[in-house]
Order: sequence, then structure tokens, then C-alpha cells
Amino acid sequence: MSDIILAAKNVHKIYMSGAKEVRAVNGVSIEIKTAKATAIVGASGAGKSTLLHLLGGLDRPTSGNVLLDGVEIYGLSDSQRAGIRNRRIGFVFQFYHLLPEFSALENVMMPALIKGQGIRESARALLKKVGLESRMTHKPRELSGGESQRVAIARALVNSPEVLLCDEPTGNLDSKNSESIYELLFNLKSGSDMALVIVTHDDSMSKRTDETIRIRDGKIS
Repeated sequence: MSDIILAAKNVHKIYMSGAKEVRAVNGVSIEIKTAKATAIVGASGAGKSTLLHLLGGLDRPTSGNVLLDGVEIYGLSDSQRAGIRNRRIGFVFQFYHLLPEFSALENVMMPALIKGQGIRESARALLKKVGLESRMTHKPRELSGGESQRVAIARALVNSPEVLLCDEPTGNLDSKNSESIYELLFNLKSGSDMALVIVTHDDSMSKRTDETIRIRDGKIS
């Protein structure tokens, strides 16, 4: 059995900006391993977030292949790919994307409700694990930035994904909260088979992950 859970094979993503062709991702091939933490490091505009979206099935590549456990995800129908995203891939973004009208607990439950599972107790356990046992009934406007990101992390984990993709997860936080979020992510990954992928501009993250992929101008550098 392969330890490669997610792979990109010669992936390109080309946008048009007016009459100009922009190669956001330019011939990238990478492998993400089960149970390992991987940093994708690069400056702003290097293409790292675009690459993460391609890996997660959020944005179709112009050419190339993305394989989850050996299956080409862009060869699937939109509904099949949405199902894979919901069941097997967790996402944590810079700006949380919590639903404002729902409580922290309800936000965490949402992906599992889409999946059709009774999940309240699992969601409560996850909020406790991320240190928000006393904030379950609070709505996003009543939470700090650090607390909101902890809710987002719990939500990303509620379906026990095989891969957790984090796009600049501390980009909207101060240094104290940033360190707290990174410590939480690594603690949650520890001892599990989940692959953790963190997109960041912070080169020091390479000291904390098992593998580091550096990207510059859309290419692996």
C-alpha cells in the first residue's frame, strides 16, 4: 500500500488577465504522504494557494492530474468531487468562513449534516479538544479571531479527513494566536494517519514539518 495519499502530476493553472496569460501554477509535480506534515512555502503571489486549491478539488487545473489515493479527482463528476471534499479532505482558510447566523457548535456540525450523520457529540468533543468547551453556543461575532480559527479547525476535522489543507491559517492573527494555532494543528495531527499540508509565506515552518515544498513563480524551486 502506497504512503502517498495526494499527488499532483505536471499540473498547470493558467489565467487570463486581460490579454495577458498568467501561469499561476506551472508544471508542478508533488506528493503528499500519509501521516506527514508538509509545508508549501513561498512569497505572496508565488502560486501556493492556487496549488492548494487544485490539490483540494476546489479549482480545476488547466492541465495535469491530481490524484487522491490514486484516483484522478478531476475525472469525477462535480457531485462526486464535492463528496470527496466533504468526506476525505478538510480545509482551513485564512478568513475562517464561519456561517454568522449559527453557533460555534452548529458551524462545526455543518459538514457532517451535509454528509447526513448525527454528529452533535463528535462536534462537542472537537470543540472541547480545541479549547472552546465554554464557547459552543457563541456565534462568530462573539468570538475572537483565534477562537474563530479554532472553530474552523474543528469543523475541518469533524468528518475525520485523510488530508487537512491549511491556507495561511494564521495570516489574520497576531503572533501569540498564530503560535497557538500552529501548536494546535500539530497536536491534532500527532499520532494520526492524517496528512497535514500548510501553505505559508513563513520559511521557518520548514523546521516544524516533515517535508517542505518551496514554490516560486508557479514552479517548485
